[in-house]
Amino acid sequence: MRRTATLLSALGLTAQLSSAAYTLQDDYSGDSFFDGFTFFTGADPTNGFVDYVDEATAQSNGYISTSGDAPVYMGVDHTNIAGSSGRQSVRISSDATYNHGLFILDLGHMPGGVCGTWPAFWLVGADWPNNGEIDIIEGVNQQSGNDMTLHTSDGCSVSSSADFTGSMTTDNCYVSAAGQSNNAGCGITDPDGTSYGTAFNANNGGVFATEWTSDAISIWFFERGSIPDDIDSGNPDPDSWGSPVARFKGDCDIDAHFDSLQIIFDTTFCGDWAGNVWGSGSCASVASSCSDYVANNPEAFADAYWIINSLKVYQDDGVDDDTVAGVVDYGDDEDDEDDQDDDNG
Repeated sequence: MRRTATLLSALGLTAQLSSAAYTLQDDYSGDSFFDGFTFFTGADPTNGFVDYVDEATAQSNGYISTSGDAPVYMGVDHTNIAGSSGRQSVRISSDATYNHGLFILDLGHMPGGVCGTWPAFWLVGADWPNNGEIDIIEGVNQQSGNDMTLHTSDGCSVSSSADFTGSMTTDNCYVSAAGQSNNAGCGITDPDGTSYGTAFNANNGGVFATEWTSDAISIWFFERGSIPDDIDSGNPDPDSWGSPVARFKGDCDIDAHFDSLQIIFDTTFCGDWAGNVWGSGSCASVASSCSDYVANNPEAFADAYWIINSLKVYQDDGVDDDTVAGVVDYGDDEDDEDDQDDDNG
């Protein structure tokens, strides 16, 4: 008589098909949202026309607000003419750092679609670019379609043949790569106009999910009304979501180029991107320069705010479900007896 058993149970448990089982690690939402973040008040590294304020100033001036379990508001000064230091705004970074994970951001509104703005939701390491940067949401002025980008040290490039639905714009993630503009990184643009700015906000937002593993960095965008049930239930399963908008995978050692990253939200103005492209887009018709427009039109930035329903960070619980189906063959009883005789000499 032959006997078989699964690795985990003699009861014949069947294997799960997913490669990772995610459990909730951090939940940033509601009244406690800002408890997990530090307010940045230094000069903008991207040379923006912005004055980042501390938490007390942001609170007293109405740039941030929380109320129980209600969504978090994070905006900018939209009532005052800006001084020489720039328009007041908020930039926050998580106290926690991460290596790998599934980051799920549910947004009701973003600051994009406004001339002069440059909002971003991203991950970055302390030693830039050696620790890497993952831009999940980013855009400037009145663009439609979200830009997703990696920025790294030398030796990381990605393949356009990976499974994703977006449009690759550059494939070398090195910030000083030859043949690319400075700090272009490797980028993928979402052709879906509802993924950014005015159209995103008109559609009541949506969900951005970013999976960071040793193998790849993948980003999904789900419109409101098309969010997978497993996300809503708190049991996310990326393997069931279909192709991501962006998948960064190729000739790149992910673990060597991305290490100990913090979560960042910010809204800056003008600077190295929004300011540099001012003259080539539709915003040039409203003012001669980006900084002039941002300084003198506070009412234009009433819609330059984030509404964060939740940000949840999940981690793989360490169980590789693919191993569950392994079968141990104990052979025939007679063979077992022969083996025992052999073992006993």
